[in-house]
Amino acid sequence: MSAMGHGPVHAVPATVGKAAGGTTSQRDRINLIERLDKLLSQRSGDRHLVLIQDFPDPDALSSAWAYRLICQQYDIDCDIYYGGTLSHQENIALVRLSGLPARRWNPQTKTGPDLSKYQAYVLLDTQGATSQLTRQVEEANLSLFLVVDHHAPQKDINATLIDVRPHIRATATILTQYLQSKVLLTLDRSNSTHVKCATALMHGLRSDTNNLMHAAEADFMAAAYLSNFYDPQLLGAILRASRSKRVMDVIERSLRNRTIQNNVSIAGVGYLRYDDRDAIPQAADFLVTEENIHTAVVYGIVHDEDEEREVVIGSLRTSKITLDPDEFIKEAFGQDLEGRFFGGGRTTAGGFGIPVGFLSGFYENSDYNRLKWEVFDMQIKQKLWRLVNPEDGLISTD
Repeated sequence: MSAMGHGPVHAVPATVGKAAGGTTSQRDRINLIERLDKLLSQRSGDRHLVLIQDFPDPDALSSAWAYRLICQQYDIDCDIYYGGTLSHQENIALVRLSGLPARRWNPQTKTGPDLSKYQAYVLLDTQGATSQLTRQVEEANLSLFLVVDHHAPQKDINATLIDVRPHIRATATILTQYLQSKVLLTLDRSNSTHVKCATALMHGLRSDTNNLMHAAEADFMAAAYLSNFYDPQLLGAILRASRSKRVMDVIERSLRNRTIQNNVSIAGVGYLRYDDRDAIPQAADFLVTEENIHTAVVYGIVHDEDEEREVVIGSLRTSKITLDPDEFIKEAFGQDLEGRFFGGGRTTAGGFGIPVGFLSGFYENSDYNRLKWEVFDMQIKQKLWRLVNPEDGLISTD
């Protein structure tokens, strides 16, 4: 049965349904899983398109895989797509070593899937703003069946079922809770696919909680459950993936270019190839470890040579408890003309992506490229310093 014609069922909105301590109540979780079980049963024989962010991290990749395995129990086929690329060495290793079934769909070409064969699409670890594929499926009038995310609400969502819980540290935790119920799927230690997916979920949970240092009770409970199924050797092999020389060069460039005010380190790293985009968050991870630094922001212009498209990509990392990355990035960069924020975040981390637009394109004239970078570099710094140091910021409000 198609998802079309079913009214939206909002599960555990971000502002309600929490028990003492800021956690979702067990009754809410049971009700949500029962709803999902019923809805999936009604859609036996369907095909779902699962979308994750353009540059997927272990949390998104593992959550999508878990959902795909759940759907197989209901005779629902799922295809997992991302619109960007895998560039972080651990993400590449995760997909290659586990056989995780995620594929790239370049929206600028005509090699994407036939959207007419899908009855609905699903958003996991995103609410649509971080995927350039969202517009494609909306234009194809696909129904949004399910949204599962742990980031703060980005916009109003019209979906059959919504599970957005910002108090949870990882979407992998939410999907693991689905598995723990044994209603949707019972993991089997003798099933190699289940073991690999559990390993991926453990990696996603570990990654988004900074090795469990920022984990909440729900995350620890999820990790304890996954410990019965995951493969420590496989996870170790994924984590031992080496950084490329280009990533090390970007980290070195961020260290050389950083400026510091009020214990905040900000660095622009210039132009990067599209495939090296994940060097930016790795550089931010490095800068925030400097003594007396509680927050680091690294950004650069990511250049896609094949499509002459450029985007300013940035990452924020913080150890300051009172700094909310989601609020900080939204206040710094605001929204586009359609009301979509240029970025957002979660506990301790955030990111933003701003299209360069009319000025996109790399030219043989090195002076022009340098001037363009200087303009964007100054504009990003102004918006950040305005919040970091309002009294001495570069923008005057007189």
